[in-house]
Amino acid sequence: MPRSKTTAIKRPSLRASDEGRSRLGDLTRPIPIDKRVSRRPKVALIAGAFALLVIATIAAAVFILPIQTWMDQDDDLAQRQAQLDELRKVNGEQAAEVARLETEDGIREAAKQEIGYVEPGEDRYSLLPLPALPRDLPDGWPYNVVSQILDARLAGPAPVTAD
Repeated sequence: MPRSKTTAIKRPSLRASDEGRSRLGDLTRPIPIDKRVSRRPKVALIAGAFALLVIATIAAAVFILPIQTWMDQDDDLAQRQAQLDELRKVNGEQAAEVARLETEDGIREAAKQEIGYVEPGEDRYSLLPLPALPRDLPDGWPYNVVSQILDARLAGPAPVTAD
């Protein structure tokens, strides 16, 4: 059955050279001068490069910059989480201190430390801090031994060596 018999709509006849071609036309065929965006090829090339630059800039603003911000937010979130953990620890210690001070023994201990409360039957003694020991001892026995002991105490324990 011929094509014209299947429908009442008239279709343009196809030439033998158009057989197998798309209706959109051949993309390799040159565009007529009157239908071009720009008649000069260099201007068209510069305009195309500028359009690609604008598209690349928009793509970077939409995709690349948010990724960097997202990574920075992860670092900031980890830092804030560490601060939050430390604050929770301090709050727990403060809550334990408040609970201790709400007891009779806690009140009594706080009164002794803060205002120097003395219960009946107790004696109060004030001790002054010890004065600093002299570091300039004379040469000779027994002062050189004392100087060596003081130097050893200031140096701390000797490092442990594995044998």
